[in-house]
Amino acid sequence: MSKKYDYLIVGGGLFGAAFCQIMTERGKRCAVIEKRESVGGNIATEQCDGITVHKFGAHIFHTSDKRVWDYVNRFAEFNNFVNSPIANYKGKLYNLPFNMFTFYQLWGCKTPSEARAVIDAQIAATGIEGEPKNLEEKALASVGEDVYKTLIKGYTEKQWGRDCKYLPSFIIGRVPLRFVYDNNYFNDRYQGIPLGGYTRMIEKMLDGADVTTGVDYFSDKAAFDAQAERVLYTGPIDRYFEYKFGELEYRSLRFETETLDTDDYQGNAVVNYTDFETPYTRIIEHKHFDRTQKSDKTVITREYPEQFSRGCEPYYPINDEKNGELYKKYARAAADTPNVLFGGRLAGYKYYDMDDTVAAVFDMTDKIAD
Repeated sequence: MSKKYDYLIVGGGLFGAAFCQIMTERGKRCAVIEKRESVGGNIATEQCDGITVHKFGAHIFHTSDKRVWDYVNRFAEFNNFVNSPIANYKGKLYNLPFNMFTFYQLWGCKTPSEARAVIDAQIAATGIEGEPKNLEEKALASVGEDVYKTLIKGYTEKQWGRDCKYLPSFIIGRVPLRFVYDNNYFNDRYQGIPLGGYTRMIEKMLDGADVTTGVDYFSDKAAFDAQAERVLYTGPIDRYFEYKFGELEYRSLRFETETLDTDDYQGNAVVNYTDFETPYTRIIEHKHFDRTQKSDKTVITREYPEQFSRGCEPYYPINDEKNGELYKKYARAAADTPNVLFGGRLAGYKYYDMDDTVAAVFDMTDKIAD
């Protein structure tokens, strides 16, 4: 007896939606089930007082991959938003990413050579040589003491809930220093936010599929699986295998959103709070992501990093050695699970930018012959 669907897709976020769209376009019958009450995953948006609100933190689509950019533009018209966040350290403001405006604000340097001289001297003063032992050593050896203590240390310790001395160095990757006056946070060729929000874009991607929201896959897993020839699972991989090897660790977030009776609260889309004492990491003012939206009110969101426990929303995988070894066990189990594909941030236990997510879907679907 043939099954009702070719693919059951567990999760209506970007990975699931892109996979669904591509396979539907190939003539496959797809069903999507989403635990939340609306699709979109962590890039979900909603309308509030004429303003598009990012429900789970700011998401700016940026990429240098033309195939990815052309693909998402099939489902939305993107604006020309350029991400230029501001850092607030104990009441003083600094431009991000670290560039000549930042160096002028820190030291009064007006030329690249002046800024390089200060940074080189501070790096030399650290006395750090060889491979950095932790995140703090890597940051100090990359940018010196002032940039680290003012703009990295407090923010990072809030984000991860640990002293930088006890965080692995690879968490921050390469610390970018720009010796030009340029506040554009990303180097990618293409950048913007879909007009009308990401949820509308995701809904268009899911057109032609049967979509059910507010349903937990694990409430009746066997019955859901029986509906389709194959399953794409985009949820937490340890949950799929009932935590049989142990629980993977994450950091979570809490969002505090409010509507204010003013037309402009902070004058910028994103302000990071880089001191440790401020409990939130940043404030997002949503209307600045699309300044064509007119409202005499504004909506802001404060982001509070939180300890993760089962039942919380997992946001950032803790990719240290212990969790890496644990994930390998789940990855081997996934590879041995017939007719089930695992994809996305949670199933892959890896933080993805949105363009990386779409590229990963391309890679997966390009390998599917049927």
